[in-house]
Amino acid sequence: MKEKNKYVLITIISLTIGIISTLFTLNSLGLFERKILETDKVVNHVEITEADTISKPIDKIYNSVVYIESYASNKIIGSGSGFVYKKDDKYGYILTNEHVVTDADNIKITNIDGTDYEAKLLGKDEFSDIAVLRVDLNNIMSVATIGSSEDSKLGDTIFTVGSPLGKTYMGSVTKGIISGKDRTVTLSNQYVVEVLQVDAALNPGNSGGPLANINGEVIGINSLKLVENEIEGMGFAIPIEIAKTIADKLEEGKQIERPVLGVTMLDASNTYQLYTYGIELDESIQEGAVVIEVTKDTPAYEAGLKKGDVILAINDVNVSNTAYLRSELYKYSVGDTITIKYYRDNNIKTVKVKLDVRLENS
Repeated sequence: MKEKNKYVLITIISLTIGIISTLFTLNSLGLFERKILETDKVVNHVEITEADTISKPIDKIYNSVVYIESYASNKIIGSGSGFVYKKDDKYGYILTNEHVVTDADNIKITNIDGTDYEAKLLGKDEFSDIAVLRVDLNNIMSVATIGSSEDSKLGDTIFTVGSPLGKTYMGSVTKGIISGKDRTVTLSNQYVVEVLQVDAALNPGNSGGPLANINGEVIGINSLKLVENEIEGMGFAIPIEIAKTIADKLEEGKQIERPVLGVTMLDASNTYQLYTYGIELDESIQEGAVVIEVTKDTPAYEAGLKKGDVILAINDVNVSNTAYLRSELYKYSVGDTITIKYYRDNNIKTVKVKLDVRLENS
């Protein structure tokens, strides 16, 4: 028995020495090291799947995006992006921002492939920041698919295509998510507009370009970005439903009719300017739109509004300043009757006003 155990022990020791010798020989020849390296290559390889890329939806919309330059007296006065949103038998139609083409007497379009041609401005609307351009059908490369911003949800993946900082970076793509819906922002201290909030990078030149969902469908028009040292990643887009409603009228050459009160106003918080008009408000009035002038034979004149009145609400919706008043007023149509709540002589009063017309593009 002892002889048998001895034999087994010798066998194990011999095998162990043999294995160690073999490994030492392979290592000295570099074969073992190469095998390890080859294994590392396999482990480190990452395969891209459909979940890791949005190349297909980008391809779907990419060729419909254009770069826009606006000229006045042969000098460039503005630039931005746009996209072809429809076509007919003769023409293609481009959506962009009003502020991209305002005051232009000539508009030049550049396709993604570098082709240049001219566009005709069919109409623009300052309040919604929408403009429609028309181009010859043979100039367009592709037409974008229109989606729905109303079906989008917070956290949905979105992307933009545009020309940040001009033609040099034409066709740049940025990606992000929907950060907020039903937001309101104030433009030039005059208008309050409803927008989608996104965290995708928007830079000068992206204005007017498409905001698309993960299916490559346009759900908004990139419009503006808050630029402050404390703010990063806050971009805004006009919902496509609002843009299309305006565009359908502009492409037919129709003027956008919006109601008018017939008053000149200042914010209640603007105490210094109010003082120059001889208006001093009670300290309890911190918000509202202050009437500083009423035009004769207008709805406000007929309703009896006068200088010094502070408009506080329209149909029970509070208006904190003149921008919010315009935004609320423009939700109604010419001929509608609204109820205005206002402050006068330490009293809160109400009056019914029948709205008249204002032609935004006249």
